[in-house]
Amino acid sequence: MEVILLERVEKLGAIGDVVTVKNGFARNYLLPNKKALRANEANKKLFEANRARIEADNAEKRTIAEKDATGVEGKTVQLIRQASNTGQLYGSVSARDIVEALESEGAQVSKSQVILSRPIKSIGVHDVRIALHPEVSATVRVNVARSPEEADLQAQGVDVIAQMFEEAAAPIAAEELQAEPEATEAGETAPDAEEAPVPDAEALATVEASDEPEAEDKAEGSEVQPDTAEEGEAEQK
Repeated sequence: MEVILLERVEKLGAIGDVVTVKNGFARNYLLPNKKALRANEANKKLFEANRARIEADNAEKRTIAEKDATGVEGKTVQLIRQASNTGQLYGSVSARDIVEALESEGAQVSKSQVILSRPIKSIGVHDVRIALHPEVSATVRVNVARSPEEADLQAQGVDVIAQMFEEAAAPIAAEELQAEPEATEAGETAPDAEEAPVPDAEALATVEASDEPEAEDKAEGSEVQPDTAEEGEAEQK
């Protein structure tokens, strides 16, 4: 569907631009919130006739939003929530939670102005954008922790989740260090762990050489025996 934008819409265009959007986006968001008009000939003429007034109204709203942004920009709100040892929340922080926290700090914003790409589901300090006007936004810091003391540490820049993992790993590392000396002592007292001596190659060669003459003598002795037997038979005859 083609529509005429009546205000700047992020990733679409500025006032007066004619853009093509999905039918559902136009019917469910742009048209009911008076952010656009259907781009037919009648509406195009109507927009051109009222362009100056529409742009003037937008400029006035932008000026008000810029003033409001000074009371929101850089604010930090603290939310105490239950979470696991890994820092995962039992639930999540929603846009409504942030609105209520900002109101307690004296900043007036609406739920639709809180831009969350996804709900916050872990402890830590999260930057959240507040869109006070299509052309004006501010950033607030949401400090989500399990206790006020933990929130204070995070405000000082301490990574609480990393600290938890280090504390959990410390006892394991201590046990490993204690086990290493015991293993070394056991290895030193084990007599069976000694390697068998390797035979000397020259000694083997000497033994083989000394065995060869004996083998030759045996061979000569076996050859002489038949001759002696034949001579004895001849003498008897």
